[in-house]
Amino acid sequence: MNVRKPSAGFPRLILGIVVCALMAPIAWAKAPDPLQAAIRHGHHLFATGTFGGNGLTCQSCHTDGGMGPGRMANGHVFPSLANAAAIFPRFSPRAGRVVTLEDQVRACIAGALGGKPVKSGSLDMTDLVSYLTSLSSGKPIDMGGKPK
Repeated sequence: MNVRKPSAGFPRLILGIVVCALMAPIAWAKAPDPLQAAIRHGHHLFATGTFGGNGLTCQSCHTDGGMGPGRMANGHVFPSLANAAAIFPRFSPRAGRVVTLEDQVRACIAGALGGKPVKSGSLDMTDLVSYLTSLSSGKPIDMGGKPK
């Protein structure tokens, strides 16, 4: 009986097959979700961004990442941002016009934070609005409605 001995390359072949089998799940893993990345960055800006202002952040007034009632430095309490994206656009008596959520973000940064508002359409603005919109997930659209 003539039995062939495995060649010297045979163990490498087996090792290669094992490595490929172990790496396949990594190769097939889902790529990072760009929307979730935008929401995470928006949350980071919300919690830490001072926008060159007075040292306050969005979270300085909007507690619990915007889900809790807001409180200004003077003690004035206002509703959460839990449905903010669901109620914009809305008429602003203070501005005397219809404003978008983006307009409101820019006004808060300029006013309460004393900062330089983020440019409309910028990546930072898109991420901030993505984060705020995520807070309204599942809420009914109520343009012009009241904050809750």
